[in-house]
Amino acid sequence: MKKALILVDFQNDFIDGSLGTPEAQKIVPTVLEKLKTYPEACRFATKDTHFEDYLSTQEGKNLPVLHCQKGTLGWEIRKEAQVGYAKVFEKTTFGSLELAQYIKEEAFDAVELIGICTDICVVSNALLIKAYAPEVKVSVDASCCAGVSPEKHQAALETLRSCQVEVTNA
Repeated sequence: MKKALILVDFQNDFIDGSLGTPEAQKIVPTVLEKLKTYPEACRFATKDTHFEDYLSTQEGKNLPVLHCQKGTLGWEIRKEAQVGYAKVFEKTTFGSLELAQYIKEEAFDAVELIGICTDICVVSNALLIKAYAPEVKVSVDASCCAGVSPEKHQAALETLRSCQVEVTNA
């Protein structure tokens, strides 16, 4: 069985930077343990990537907090989680079409997603993968995810279940 782990936006700005939360800080040890369970060739990551014009974009107008600006410390994957990845997908929006297409083209049987934010980028990427590769088994480990708030995290898990994404460790 060809299985992948996708670490979504586990970047400093989302953990303890400009958009960090206590919930994101709390999952760091669990995420690090999960990463150890997959070989590098089966680990993938996404990086939310913005530029100097962020505040003039639609997203920036709705969320006027500069974050994950390419080349900054906030944009980097958490130091302890820089464990080697088969591929890192930089994305300028919530979901990565490139990632979803890659999962389909590489004929994965299953993918597991973990990371931040459950209610924005984790759910967006899980649903894109379901749309592009409907026969791939998609799961999300809730214990390795954090949302904007605990309530939004739970709401996202319900949305994922409704869309036939398996939610584990909830």
